[in-house]
Amino acid sequence: MAADEPLVLGIETSCDETGVGIVHGTTLLADAVASSVDTHARFGGVVPEIASRAHLEAMVPTIERALKTAGVSAKDLDGIAVTAGPGLAGALLVGVSAAKAYAYALGKPLYGVNHLASHICVDQLEHGRLPEPTMALLVSGGHSSLLLSTDITSDVRPLGATIDDAAGEAFDKIARVLDLGFPGGPVIDRLAREGDPAAIAFPRGLSGAKDPAYDFSFSGLKTAVARWIEAKRAAGEEVPVRDVAASFQEAVVDVLTRKAVRACKDEGVDHLMIGGGVAANSRLRALAEERCERAGIRLRVPRPGLCTDNGAMVAALGAEMVARGRAASGLELSADSSLPVTDPHVPAHAHDHDHVHEISKENLYS
Repeated sequence: MAADEPLVLGIETSCDETGVGIVHGTTLLADAVASSVDTHARFGGVVPEIASRAHLEAMVPTIERALKTAGVSAKDLDGIAVTAGPGLAGALLVGVSAAKAYAYALGKPLYGVNHLASHICVDQLEHGRLPEPTMALLVSGGHSSLLLSTDITSDVRPLGATIDDAAGEAFDKIARVLDLGFPGGPVIDRLAREGDPAAIAFPRGLSGAKDPAYDFSFSGLKTAVARWIEAKRAAGEEVPVRDVAASFQEAVVDVLTRKAVRACKDEGVDHLMIGGGVAANSRLRALAEERCERAGIRLRVPRPGLCTDNGAMVAALGAEMVARGRAASGLELSADSSLPVTDPHVPAHAHDHDHVHEISKENLYS
Protein backbone atom coordinates (compact mmCIF):
# COMPACT_ATOMS: atom_id res chain seq x y z
CA MET A 1 0.00 0.00 0.00
CA ALA A 2 1.30 3.40 -0.95
CA ALA A 3 1.76 5.73 2.01
CA ASP A 4 0.07 8.60 0.17
CA GLU A 5 -3.12 6.67 -0.59
CA PRO A 6 -6.14 7.96 1.37
CA LEU A 7 -7.40 6.12 4.43
CA VAL A 8 -11.18 6.46 4.50
CA LEU A 9 -13.98 5.12 6.68
CA GLY A 10 -17.33 4.54 4.99
CA ILE A 11 -20.79 4.27 6.57
CA GLU A 12 -23.74 2.63 4.80
CA THR A 13 -27.29 2.69 6.23
CA SER A 14 -29.55 2.96 3.18
CA CYS A 15 -31.69 -0.04 4.12
CA ASP A 16 -31.35 -2.79 6.76
CA GLU A 17 -27.57 -3.26 6.83
CA THR A 18 -25.38 -1.18 9.12
CA GLY A 19 -22.14 -1.31 7.17
CA VAL A 20 -18.80 0.23 8.10
CA GLY A 21 -15.79 -0.20 5.87
CA ILE A 22 -12.23 1.08 5.99
CA VAL A 23 -10.23 1.39 2.80
CA HIS A 24 -6.63 2.45 2.14
CA GLY A 25 -6.59 3.52 -1.50
CA THR A 26 -8.07 0.46 -3.21
CA THR A 27 -7.12 -1.95 -0.42
CA LEU A 28 -9.88 -3.14 1.90
CA LEU A 29 -8.81 -3.16 5.55
CA ALA A 30 -12.14 -3.79 7.27
CA ASP A 31 -15.73 -4.55 6.31
CA ALA A 32 -17.95 -4.72 9.39
CA VAL A 33 -21.68 -5.36 8.96
CA ALA A 34 -24.55 -5.54 11.45
CA SER A 35 -27.71 -6.82 9.78
CA SER A 36 -31.28 -6.51 11.00
CA VAL A 37 -32.68 -8.81 8.28
CA ASP A 38 -33.81 -11.45 10.79
CA THR A 39 -35.91 -8.85 12.57
CA HIS A 40 -37.65 -7.92 9.32
CA ALA A 41 -38.18 -11.52 8.19
CA ARG A 42 -41.37 -12.01 10.19
CA PHE A 43 -42.90 -9.02 8.42
CA GLY A 44 -42.00 -10.31 4.97
CA GLY A 45 -39.97 -7.20 4.12
CA VAL A 46 -37.98 -4.31 5.51
CA VAL A 47 -39.82 -2.10 8.02
CA PRO A 48 -38.22 1.38 7.82
CA GLU A 49 -38.72 2.34 11.47
CA ILE A 50 -37.24 -0.95 12.70
CA ALA A 51 -34.28 -0.52 10.34
CA SER A 52 -33.62 2.99 11.64
CA ARG A 53 -33.68 1.88 15.27
CA ALA A 54 -31.36 -1.04 14.48
CA HIS A 55 -28.88 1.36 12.86
CA LEU A 56 -28.91 3.56 15.96
CA GLU A 57 -28.06 0.62 18.19
CA ALA A 58 -25.42 -0.87 15.90
CA MET A 59 -23.62 2.26 14.68
CA VAL A 60 -20.95 2.89 17.33
CA PRO A 61 -20.13 -0.79 18.00
CA THR A 62 -19.81 -1.46 14.27
CA ILE A 63 -17.49 1.53 13.75
CA GLU A 64 -15.35 0.44 16.69
CA ARG A 65 -15.21 -3.12 15.33
CA ALA A 66 -14.11 -1.87 11.90
CA LEU A 67 -11.35 0.31 13.37
CA LYS A 68 -10.10 -2.58 15.48
CA THR A 69 -10.14 -4.98 12.52
CA ALA A 70 -8.27 -2.48 10.34
CA GLY A 71 -5.76 -1.82 13.07
CA VAL A 72 -6.05 1.94 12.69
CA SER A 73 -7.05 4.83 14.90
CA ALA A 74 -9.88 7.18 13.99
CA LYS A 75 -7.45 10.10 14.12
CA ASP A 76 -5.44 8.48 11.29
CA LEU A 77 -8.35 8.71 8.85
CA ASP A 78 -8.15 11.06 5.87
CA GLY A 79 -11.91 11.31 5.52
CA ILE A 80 -15.35 10.00 6.45
CA ALA A 81 -17.69 8.86 3.66
CA VAL A 82 -21.38 8.11 4.09
CA THR A 83 -24.28 7.10 1.89
CA ALA A 84 -26.36 10.26 1.43
CA GLY A 85 -28.90 8.51 -0.81
CA PRO A 86 -30.85 6.97 -2.34
CA GLY A 87 -32.47 4.77 0.29
CA LEU A 88 -34.90 4.80 3.19
CA ALA A 89 -35.04 8.34 4.55
CA GLY A 90 -34.94 7.46 8.25
CA ALA A 91 -32.20 4.89 7.82
CA LEU A 92 -30.08 7.30 5.77
CA LEU A 93 -30.45 9.99 8.43
CA VAL A 94 -28.89 7.75 11.07
CA GLY A 95 -25.81 7.16 8.94
CA VAL A 96 -25.48 10.78 7.83
CA SER A 97 -25.85 12.05 11.40
CA ALA A 98 -23.21 9.63 12.66
CA ALA A 99 -20.80 10.56 9.86
CA LYS A 100 -21.26 14.27 10.55
CA ALA A 101 -20.60 13.73 14.23
CA TYR A 102 -17.41 11.75 13.62
CA ALA A 103 -16.19 14.21 10.96
CA TYR A 104 -16.77 17.15 13.27
CA ALA A 105 -15.23 15.52 16.33
CA LEU A 106 -12.16 14.31 14.43
CA GLY A 107 -11.75 17.39 12.22
CA LYS A 108 -11.90 15.26 9.08
CA PRO A 109 -13.49 16.03 5.70
CA LEU A 110 -16.92 14.53 5.09
CA TYR A 111 -18.07 12.98 1.80
CA GLY A 112 -21.74 12.28 1.18
CA VAL A 113 -21.77 9.72 -1.65
CA ASN A 114 -24.31 8.00 -3.87
CA HIS A 115 -25.38 4.48 -2.99
CA LEU A 116 -25.50 3.30 -6.61
CA ALA A 117 -22.14 4.79 -7.57
CA SER A 118 -20.69 3.08 -4.48
CA HIS A 119 -21.94 -0.29 -5.75
CA ILE A 120 -19.91 0.31 -8.91
CA CYS A 121 -16.79 1.57 -7.15
CA VAL A 122 -16.58 -1.39 -4.76
CA ASP A 123 -15.28 -3.55 -7.61
CA GLN A 124 -11.99 -1.66 -7.39
CA LEU A 125 -11.34 -3.39 -4.07
CA GLU A 126 -11.27 -6.77 -5.81
CA HIS A 127 -10.28 -6.25 -9.44
CA GLY A 128 -8.27 -3.04 -9.41
CA ARG A 129 -8.99 0.32 -10.98
CA LEU A 130 -12.20 0.62 -12.96
CA PRO A 131 -11.64 1.12 -16.66
CA GLU A 132 -13.11 4.29 -18.08
CA PRO A 133 -15.70 4.03 -19.40
CA THR A 134 -17.35 1.16 -17.51
CA MET A 135 -20.83 -0.22 -18.09
CA ALA A 136 -22.53 -1.22 -14.85
CA LEU A 137 -25.58 -3.39 -14.31
CA LEU A 138 -26.87 -2.82 -10.78
CA VAL A 139 -29.51 -5.22 -9.52
CA SER A 140 -30.90 -5.24 -5.99
CA GLY A 141 -34.11 -5.13 -3.99
CA GLY A 142 -34.63 -1.48 -4.84
CA HIS A 143 -32.80 -0.97 -8.12
CA SER A 144 -32.35 -2.50 -11.56
CA SER A 145 -30.23 -0.06 -13.54
CA LEU A 146 -27.87 0.14 -16.48
CA LEU A 147 -25.31 2.87 -15.92
CA LEU A 148 -22.41 4.19 -17.97
CA SER A 149 -19.56 5.69 -15.95
CA THR A 150 -16.68 7.61 -17.49
CA ASP A 151 -15.56 8.90 -14.08
CA ILE A 152 -17.03 7.26 -10.99
CA THR A 153 -16.56 10.45 -8.95
CA SER A 154 -18.26 12.85 -11.34
CA ASP A 155 -19.86 11.26 -14.40
CA VAL A 156 -22.37 8.43 -14.12
CA ARG A 157 -25.04 8.37 -16.81
CA PRO A 158 -28.23 6.28 -16.52
CA LEU A 159 -29.11 4.36 -19.68
CA GLY A 160 -32.02 2.36 -18.33
CA ALA A 161 -33.83 1.36 -15.16
CA THR A 162 -36.79 -0.61 -13.94
CA ILE A 163 -40.16 1.00 -14.58
CA ASP A 164 -41.84 -0.99 -11.79
CA ASP A 165 -40.52 -3.79 -9.57
CA ALA A 166 -36.78 -4.14 -9.19
CA ALA A 167 -35.33 -7.60 -9.77
CA GLY A 168 -34.63 -8.25 -6.09
CA GLU A 169 -38.13 -7.12 -5.18
CA ALA A 170 -39.57 -9.62 -7.66
CA PHE A 171 -37.49 -12.41 -6.07
CA ASP A 172 -38.87 -11.50 -2.64
CA LYS A 173 -42.47 -11.43 -3.87
CA ILE A 174 -42.29 -14.78 -5.65
CA ALA A 175 -40.61 -16.33 -2.60
CA ARG A 176 -43.53 -15.07 -0.55
CA VAL A 177 -46.05 -16.65 -2.94
CA LEU A 178 -44.12 -19.93 -2.67
CA ASP A 179 -43.97 -19.63 1.15
CA LEU A 180 -40.17 -19.60 1.09
CA GLY A 181 -39.64 -16.73 3.55
CA PHE A 182 -37.65 -13.51 3.35
CA PRO A 183 -35.31 -12.57 1.77
CA GLY A 184 -36.26 -14.49 -1.35
CA GLY A 185 -33.17 -14.24 -3.51
CA PRO A 186 -30.87 -16.77 -1.80
CA VAL A 187 -33.52 -19.47 -1.36
CA ILE A 188 -34.80 -19.17 -4.94
CA ASP A 189 -31.23 -19.36 -6.21
CA ARG A 190 -30.63 -22.50 -4.16
CA LEU A 191 -33.84 -24.26 -5.23
CA ALA A 192 -33.40 -23.24 -8.86
CA ARG A 193 -30.20 -25.28 -9.09
CA GLU A 194 -32.34 -28.41 -8.70
CA GLY A 195 -35.06 -27.27 -11.13
CA ASP A 196 -35.52 -27.00 -14.89
CA PRO A 197 -35.19 -23.41 -16.17
CA ALA A 198 -37.05 -24.37 -19.34
CA ALA A 199 -39.94 -26.12 -17.58
CA ILE A 200 -42.28 -23.10 -17.70
CA ALA A 201 -42.26 -20.38 -20.37
CA PHE A 202 -42.58 -17.27 -18.21
CA PRO A 203 -42.61 -13.89 -20.03
CA ARG A 204 -39.61 -11.64 -20.59
CA GLY A 205 -40.63 -8.05 -19.82
CA LEU A 206 -39.87 -5.21 -22.26
CA SER A 207 -38.11 -7.54 -24.69
CA GLY A 208 -40.02 -6.64 -27.84
CA ALA A 209 -38.49 -4.86 -30.82
CA LYS A 210 -40.42 -1.68 -30.03
CA ASP A 211 -39.80 -1.74 -26.26
CA PRO A 212 -37.20 0.52 -24.58
CA ALA A 213 -33.79 -0.99 -25.24
CA TYR A 214 -32.38 -0.66 -21.72
CA ASP A 215 -35.36 -0.38 -19.36
CA PHE A 216 -36.61 -3.28 -17.26
CA SER A 217 -40.00 -4.47 -16.07
CA PHE A 218 -40.58 -7.37 -13.70
CA SER A 219 -44.12 -6.63 -12.53
CA GLY A 220 -45.72 -8.59 -15.38
CA LEU A 221 -43.40 -11.54 -14.78
CA LYS A 222 -44.21 -11.50 -11.08
CA THR A 223 -47.94 -11.52 -11.84
CA ALA A 224 -47.59 -14.30 -14.42
CA VAL A 225 -45.70 -16.52 -11.98
CA ALA A 226 -48.17 -15.84 -9.15
CA ARG A 227 -51.14 -16.68 -11.39
CA TRP A 228 -49.48 -19.86 -12.62
CA ILE A 229 -48.97 -20.98 -9.03
CA GLU A 230 -52.53 -20.03 -8.05
CA ALA A 231 -53.93 -21.99 -10.99
CA LYS A 232 -52.02 -25.10 -9.94
CA ARG A 233 -53.22 -24.80 -6.37
CA ALA A 234 -56.83 -24.15 -7.46
CA ALA A 235 -56.72 -27.35 -9.52
CA GLY A 236 -55.47 -29.26 -6.50
CA GLU A 237 -52.13 -29.96 -8.16
CA GLU A 238 -48.74 -29.89 -6.49
CA VAL A 239 -46.64 -26.85 -7.34
CA PRO A 240 -43.21 -27.88 -8.69
CA VAL A 241 -41.36 -25.36 -6.55
CA ARG A 242 -37.90 -26.06 -7.95
CA ASP A 243 -39.03 -25.77 -11.56
CA VAL A 244 -40.95 -22.58 -10.80
CA ALA A 245 -37.91 -21.11 -9.08
CA ALA A 246 -35.61 -22.07 -11.96
CA SER A 247 -37.96 -20.83 -14.68
CA PHE A 248 -38.69 -17.55 -12.90
CA GLN A 249 -35.01 -16.94 -12.20
CA GLU A 250 -34.10 -17.67 -15.81
CA ALA A 251 -36.66 -15.13 -17.04
CA VAL A 252 -35.11 -12.45 -14.81
CA VAL A 253 -31.44 -13.07 -15.58
CA ASP A 254 -32.10 -13.59 -19.30
CA VAL A 255 -33.46 -10.05 -19.63
CA LEU A 256 -30.83 -8.51 -17.35
CA THR A 257 -27.85 -10.00 -19.16
CA ARG A 258 -29.24 -9.61 -22.66
CA LYS A 259 -29.84 -5.88 -22.19
CA ALA A 260 -26.52 -5.32 -20.44
CA VAL A 261 -24.55 -6.93 -23.26
CA ARG A 262 -26.58 -4.98 -25.81
CA ALA A 263 -25.76 -1.71 -24.02
CA CYS A 264 -22.05 -2.55 -24.05
CA LYS A 265 -22.15 -3.20 -27.79
CA ASP A 266 -24.19 -0.09 -28.56
CA GLU A 267 -21.91 2.17 -26.48
CA GLY A 268 -18.67 0.55 -27.60
CA VAL A 269 -17.71 -0.44 -24.05
CA ASP A 270 -15.71 -3.64 -23.57
CA HIS A 271 -16.16 -3.96 -19.79
CA LEU A 272 -19.31 -4.89 -17.85
CA MET A 273 -19.48 -4.62 -14.08
CA ILE A 274 -22.39 -6.24 -12.22
CA GLY A 275 -23.18 -5.12 -8.68
CA GLY A 276 -25.97 -4.99 -6.10
CA GLY A 277 -27.41 -7.75 -3.95
CA VAL A 278 -28.81 -9.78 -6.86
CA ALA A 279 -25.31 -9.90 -8.36
CA ALA A 280 -24.69 -12.66 -5.82
CA ASN A 281 -27.14 -14.87 -7.78
CA SER A 282 -25.23 -17.82 -9.23
CA ARG A 283 -27.27 -18.07 -12.43
CA LEU A 284 -26.93 -14.35 -13.17
CA ARG A 285 -23.16 -14.66 -12.83
CA ALA A 286 -22.98 -17.77 -15.02
CA LEU A 287 -25.18 -16.43 -17.83
CA ALA A 288 -23.45 -13.04 -17.79
CA GLU A 289 -20.06 -14.73 -18.07
CA GLU A 290 -21.27 -16.89 -20.95
CA ARG A 291 -22.76 -13.99 -22.91
CA CYS A 292 -19.89 -11.61 -22.21
CA GLU A 293 -17.36 -14.16 -23.37
CA ARG A 294 -19.24 -14.63 -26.65
CA ALA A 295 -19.41 -10.87 -27.15
CA GLY A 296 -15.77 -10.20 -26.29
CA ILE A 297 -16.69 -8.24 -23.17
CA ARG A 298 -14.69 -8.47 -19.94
CA LEU A 299 -16.97 -9.21 -16.98
CA ARG A 300 -16.22 -7.88 -13.50
CA VAL A 301 -18.34 -9.09 -10.59
CA PRO A 302 -17.24 -8.58 -6.96
CA ARG A 303 -17.45 -11.51 -4.56
CA PRO A 304 -20.96 -11.94 -3.08
CA GLY A 305 -20.05 -10.25 0.22
CA LEU A 306 -19.21 -7.03 -1.63
CA CYS A 307 -22.36 -7.15 -3.77
CA THR A 308 -24.82 -6.68 -0.94
CA ASP A 309 -24.99 -3.33 0.88
CA ASN A 310 -21.79 -2.73 2.83
CA GLY A 311 -19.59 0.02 4.20
CA ALA A 312 -16.62 -1.05 2.09
CA MET A 313 -18.26 0.22 -1.09
CA VAL A 314 -18.90 3.62 0.51
CA ALA A 315 -15.32 3.82 1.76
CA ALA A 316 -14.08 2.84 -1.71
CA LEU A 317 -15.93 5.71 -3.37
CA GLY A 318 -14.91 8.08 -0.59
CA ALA A 319 -11.25 7.15 -1.08
CA GLU A 320 -11.61 7.79 -4.79
CA MET A 321 -13.12 11.22 -4.04
CA VAL A 322 -10.13 12.08 -1.85
CA ALA A 323 -7.61 10.72 -4.36
CA ARG A 324 -9.10 12.77 -7.19
CA GLY A 325 -9.40 15.93 -5.14
CA ARG A 326 -13.18 16.15 -5.23
CA ALA A 327 -14.81 18.74 -2.99
CA ALA A 328 -15.87 17.49 0.42
CA SER A 329 -19.41 17.84 1.69
CA GLY A 330 -20.17 20.36 4.39
CA LEU A 331 -21.64 19.49 7.75
CA GLU A 332 -24.97 20.80 6.45
CA LEU A 333 -25.13 17.55 4.41
CA SER A 334 -28.62 16.07 4.39
CA ALA A 335 -29.93 12.62 3.50
CA ASP A 336 -31.69 12.47 0.14
CA SER A 337 -33.85 9.37 -0.31
CA SER A 338 -34.10 10.01 -4.06
CA LEU A 339 -30.55 11.22 -4.76
CA PRO A 340 -30.04 10.72 -8.53
CA VAL A 341 -27.16 8.56 -9.70
CA THR A 342 -26.00 11.50 -11.81
CA ASP A 343 -24.78 12.93 -8.47
CA PRO A 344 -22.02 10.49 -7.40
CA HIS A 345 -21.41 12.71 -4.39
CA VAL A 346 -22.82 15.79 -2.69
CA PRO A 347 -20.26 18.61 -2.55
CA ALA A 348 -20.49 21.45 -0.07
CA HIS A 349 -22.29 24.62 -1.04
CA ALA A 350 -20.20 27.31 -2.69
CA HIS A 351 -19.82 29.24 0.56
CA ASP A 352 -18.33 26.27 2.37
CA HIS A 353 -14.53 25.95 2.28
CA ASP A 354 -14.39 22.19 2.83
CA HIS A 355 -12.69 22.54 6.20
CA VAL A 356 -14.87 20.95 8.84
CA HIS A 357 -13.15 22.81 11.70
CA GLU A 358 -14.33 26.13 10.24
CA ILE A 359 -17.99 25.18 10.41
CA SER A 360 -20.12 26.20 13.36
CA LYS A 361 -21.64 23.67 15.73
CA GLU A 362 -25.13 24.78 14.72
CA ASN A 363 -24.62 23.30 11.25
CA LEU A 364 -23.90 19.91 12.74
CA TYR A 365 -27.57 19.51 13.58
CA SER A 366 -29.06 20.98 10.40
